[in-house]
Amino acid sequence: MRIRNIRVRPVAAPMKRPLTTSTAALTAATLLLLDLETDAGVVGRSYLFSPGKHNVPPIAKLVEAMSEMVKGDEVAPLVLERKLRARYALLGVHNIVLFAMAGIDMAAWDALAISLGQPLVRLLGAAPRPIPAYNSKGLGIMPLAPLAKEANELVAEGFRAVKLRMGRPEARDDLEALRAVKQAIGPDIVLMVDFNQALSVAEALQRGRMIDDEGGVYWIEEPIRADDFAGAARLARELATPIQLGENFMGPEQMAQALAAGACDYAMPDAQRIGGVTGWLRAAALAQGAGIEMSSHLFPEVSCHLLAATPTCHWLEYVDWANPILEEPVELKDGNVLIPSQPGAGIAWNEKAVERYAL
Repeated sequence: MRIRNIRVRPVAAPMKRPLTTSTAALTAATLLLLDLETDAGVVGRSYLFSPGKHNVPPIAKLVEAMSEMVKGDEVAPLVLERKLRARYALLGVHNIVLFAMAGIDMAAWDALAISLGQPLVRLLGAAPRPIPAYNSKGLGIMPLAPLAKEANELVAEGFRAVKLRMGRPEARDDLEALRAVKQAIGPDIVLMVDFNQALSVAEALQRGRMIDDEGGVYWIEEPIRADDFAGAARLARELATPIQLGENFMGPEQMAQALAAGACDYAMPDAQRIGGVTGWLRAAALAQGAGIEMSSHLFPEVSCHLLAATPTCHWLEYVDWANPILEEPVELKDGNVLIPSQPGAGIAWNEKAVERYAL
């Protein structure tokens, strides 16, 4: 089975719950849809996420350029990844170059699993099982009353864990938000917090100690610049609340650097930034070797398969951002994501919706 073409289509899927973080406000999910077409008639699918419409064209151009490089090649993801890495070695396999490679990688694994008549999780050597998920669709930077209301609504959707965005201009405002959400959800719901890189090391120490004193927070996510592993290591040493990093690890190589620096207590790679399925498998081996629990960032459709094959599987971050353009969104039950049983990753486009939300 060989690659005939890779088709790309950008869409802006509307978000039911607009999300404001310390760095950006999202009202729509800008996605780049990939269809990897083969000479066997099998089509592998994946999508990439772009923070803003203006970033989609260069990512799409990179995918199209890589498509020309792999046309006629066998659908063998490890071989394709090695070829593309070699072709982009001088430019550097980071950022949007890695995004494009990851999109192709995920689509290739999807096509391979479909051709073998197996769900992706089986191809990876694991078995389908419920994956614990936390509801990450809301709890952005907002006033306290709607924040508490939204916290209750997110829990009411059947989840036992939620995530609060922090990073307000004043530390006391973050503390008030934390207390409001804790009071709304009660002590039995797991609560994570995410600063989205908003703080300096000194500020992170101050607010981290505030969170330690308050208690009841499961992890502090990305409090400082994502690649400041030395600073993060200091936070991990001095704070009692675990530090979570990983959504911005550029490939398993950077995750290895973070783990070597002792920069985090938990890791949560992003399928797009870690290098797709291939990069994820390498990251999962690193996490196992380091004894670090590993969660996912975004992309619940493929992440559920990947976490089932992860020895230190922790939490799946659930968002519904791709649901408007999917034929069958992932299924939820009792706070878990259920891995689909059909061949591949289970991604199929709702073509009418794709046309409606096309960019």
